[in-house]
Amino acid sequence: MAWIKTVPYEEAKGKLKMLYDRVKGPDNNVDNIMMMHSLRPHSMEGHMAIYKYVLHHSGNTIPKWFLECLGVWVSSLNECNYCVEHHFAGMKRLIQDDAKSAALRAAIETGNIDAAPLDEAQRQAMRYIRTLTRDPAALQDVDVEELRAVGWDDGEILEINQVSAYFGYANRTVLGLGCSTKGDIIGLSPNNNADPDDWNHS
Repeated sequence: MAWIKTVPYEEAKGKLKMLYDRVKGPDNNVDNIMMMHSLRPHSMEGHMAIYKYVLHHSGNTIPKWFLECLGVWVSSLNECNYCVEHHFAGMKRLIQDDAKSAALRAAIETGNIDAAPLDEAQRQAMRYIRTLTRDPAALQDVDVEELRAVGWDDGEILEINQVSAYFGYANRTVLGLGCSTKGDIIGLSPNNNADPDDWNHS
């Protein structure tokens, strides 16, 4: 499951047990990406806070399915199959349209954003994210202007940016520590957007 030691739910104590109980899903399942932090519970706490606030907060105005789509895109660019599988499943559940989900995945896997069943504003967000992920120093103010020109406001541009930044962090946690999907329930997420302190996965 990992290249470093992790503490299973059954052996967790103290703060780690408390955090596991906050993030667990059915049958006390804790996603492996969270278990990567088990030797330093404070870093799990930080990870979950930013994850919850960036993707699953009622203050966001971009539809959650598209935030998940951006996460799948970043993860695909970084070749992080763990995050692709988890967040594609979450995106698919939110879209509730198997054909659209399959077409999105095909466009992401081939890198052909113009073929994705998205509107032009969403495609431009995907282009911005591609540059931010692969060559962040190449970005200039014109890239943000192009996002504004297709209809994104500055708060939404911040949301797009933060999803990319979060997944860069998550992908490197997974890839750098050998995290696998073995034992995970694919596609669970903290779905109570109204309560930022509710991290329970369902």
